[in-house]
Amino acid sequence: MLRWAASTRAAVLTVMLSMVLITSVTDAGEPAEKPPVNRRVVRSLSVLPTTIQLGGANRIQQLLVTARDPSGQAFDVTHRCDVTVANTDLALMRGATVVGLADGRTELIIRCDAATIRVPVIVEQYETFPPVHFANDVIPILSKLGCNSGGCHGKQGGKNGFHLSVFGFDPKSDYAALVKEGRGRRTFAADPDSSLLLLKGTGRRPHGGGRRLVADSTDYELLHNWMQQGMPWGQQNVPTLTAIRVDPTDRVMLPNAKQQILATAIYSDGSQRDVTHAAAYSSNATTVAEVDESGRVATGRLPGEAAITVNYMGQVAAALVLVPRPNAPNPYPNMPANNRIDTLVSAKLQKMGIVPSALTDDATFLRRIYLDTIGTLPTAKEVRKFLTDNNPEKRKRVVDQLLDRDEFADYWALRWADVLLVNRETLGERGALEFHRWLRKQMADDRPYDQWVRELVTASGSSGRYGPVNFYRALPKAEDAAKAVSQAFLGIRLDCAQCHHHPFDQWGQRDFYGMVGFFNGMQRKSLGKDRELVFHSGYRETKLPLSGEVVPTRPPQGEQPQNLNSGDPRVQLANWMTSRDNPWFARLAANRLWAHFLGRGLIDPVDDLRSTSPPTNEPLLAFLTQKVIATEYDLKQVMRLILNSRVYQLSSEPNATNFDDEQNYSHYTVKRLPAEVLLDAVCQVTDVPETYPGMPRGTRAIALWDNRLPSYFLDTFGRSERQSPCECGKSNEPTMAQALHLMNAPEIEAKIVNPRGRIAALIDSNMPRKQLIEALCLSALGRPPGEKERKIAARLFAGETSEQQAAEDFLWALLNSYDFLFIH
Repeated sequence: MLRWAASTRAAVLTVMLSMVLITSVTDAGEPAEKPPVNRRVVRSLSVLPTTIQLGGANRIQQLLVTARDPSGQAFDVTHRCDVTVANTDLALMRGATVVGLADGRTELIIRCDAATIRVPVIVEQYETFPPVHFANDVIPILSKLGCNSGGCHGKQGGKNGFHLSVFGFDPKSDYAALVKEGRGRRTFAADPDSSLLLLKGTGRRPHGGGRRLVADSTDYELLHNWMQQGMPWGQQNVPTLTAIRVDPTDRVMLPNAKQQILATAIYSDGSQRDVTHAAAYSSNATTVAEVDESGRVATGRLPGEAAITVNYMGQVAAALVLVPRPNAPNPYPNMPANNRIDTLVSAKLQKMGIVPSALTDDATFLRRIYLDTIGTLPTAKEVRKFLTDNNPEKRKRVVDQLLDRDEFADYWALRWADVLLVNRETLGERGALEFHRWLRKQMADDRPYDQWVRELVTASGSSGRYGPVNFYRALPKAEDAAKAVSQAFLGIRLDCAQCHHHPFDQWGQRDFYGMVGFFNGMQRKSLGKDRELVFHSGYRETKLPLSGEVVPTRPPQGEQPQNLNSGDPRVQLANWMTSRDNPWFARLAANRLWAHFLGRGLIDPVDDLRSTSPPTNEPLLAFLTQKVIATEYDLKQVMRLILNSRVYQLSSEPNATNFDDEQNYSHYTVKRLPAEVLLDAVCQVTDVPETYPGMPRGTRAIALWDNRLPSYFLDTFGRSERQSPCECGKSNEPTMAQALHLMNAPEIEAKIVNPRGRIAALIDSNMPRKQLIEALCLSALGRPPGEKERKIAARLFAGETSEQQAAEDFLWALLNSYDFLFIH
């Protein structure tokens, strides 16, 4: 039975419940500024496309009309301006879309306020409906309407006997399902309006997916004409889609504003086609900007940044929407710069109308950098020394000191072990131990990142003697190895591409199986209990599972290497990966470091570098990437640059302009201590080490090689299960179970009351109460007591309990406090 006073426990429970509900340290109650409501004045107009060419009855063209105000700021007036067709016998306007009526030439007259612009219109082959191509014309409609999504007919086994390939990755099978299956009822050339495709799509017949198609829409018209033409597959050797272009690529917008997106398909013969109404759209930040199915973006009240993803037939592109805070300070205050990082962040903040927080105090900085860099609290002695040091270079000196500490190797080996699947359940004790030892040695020796990754990727040998080969023991199939290497070291997620084209990226099955080819000859032979010989037996052909077609072995977006048959093909993969010209390897390393120290990657998720998730600060990520390369992959030098930046050293306390900023690093992002770091912190503050089965006394959690050692504490606080090649297996989110464990766990009570622990030693020293309270705060919080701690101490020490029990209660309250549990 715990003996803490009920009133104390209730007070701390309130703090802990608050901790569980905290998701970010912002003043959520502060209202966002009201956006300006004045109508913007149009000084000039521009239109895309500059000439409108309609190639047939099913060819329409979305307009994009951009205005500039007197300050030169661009904004969208596509749906605000007045558009007139000079010859209404040749074309008409359907909203902001031009539709051809007859062959000929005319023009659009576009007026907005006092500005006018004219755009030529050419209509050709109106009388002849263009031949419909199933893959180029019909599949995009099915994708846009969601017919082939994973929740509808694209799911495994289909729905109600009708199965389509997910996202249309296999047009041939989709054609057979629509035209040759279903007893001819799904598509009907003699009477298209009676086909199930149109009857159910328009809701005229019961349909589980509801109404998806409007009877008088362009999509309906195209499907109708395709059936009238006899449901052809389409002409042979038609131009293939190579890319899509999105306009505008980026746009600064006001709150509560609109912006039309123009999507253009580009084909192998150089031809272009408007696909705005056939593309699919999504936003990665709907609180900042939403987008509808017609490609119209709408910003909300909150400032921020959103990437609008545009997907058409497996090709993806993104438009970046930036919403600055209204009423930005003018003039904008200068932000002192310690290095180039600060200059690049400041430029973005100024663009967003955000003023950064002040520099954090010395005590908070010291605790933060210790925990972020070596996963360890500073001792009371280290805190006192730093706080009394008047050297203006003391922050730089502590950065250098921490990067050379032994704990650095422990902590960063732990972080890489989480990513690289160092798991006793799959590797066995000896394999996991050897792999962890090898990782720690790379960290301790400051070995360049590209060198140890190259050794890992090309590893062969005995799992009991050579640590890095165990990476492949956790990945028994070539497909598993391809996915893990791509995600862990390139930031490319190929999982979706194993079965179908990635819905939000450029990767398809050929990219996936091209990567698989490098690992296709991996072999494993048993050498006894928990030991295997892992090696590559030489190049083997890789084939697509369904068609049996041989796929060239090549890296993503790369060419097939020469002389694949002459040795281990992984060597050529490693050469490509670590090349200075590789667009992903150094970029992912830079993003990982930034995410670790600043709490959020410049691209998030950190290991998903797809084109549709652009960085929040591209110049900064490009700069850090080049630094990784310029330092010859010495990641400590890049860490040093980040840690010495003013941006890293900003306070976590927000101001009136940045309280809701989560993307631009205008204040430090508060993080809960990771599981292993938190357990070590409890042990260090109580001065009672944790005991682990089979481990030497005093072993710290950040130094454990075995992630399966029994520990309710580590499990409750989210240690990584090491099942996926990412840091996603670790959870730093606060939960109710964590709060209750900290309050009631007998194990924590035992550390606090241990006769050889910190409290007992302080009481035995007969230290004055004021100094005792200060010593505990320095140990737990990394700072002298503040008003809050002094009030808690006064209440506890004024009670009827003994001095020792009051000190124990006080330490217990500190261990449950926000300032102890979070890095801030």
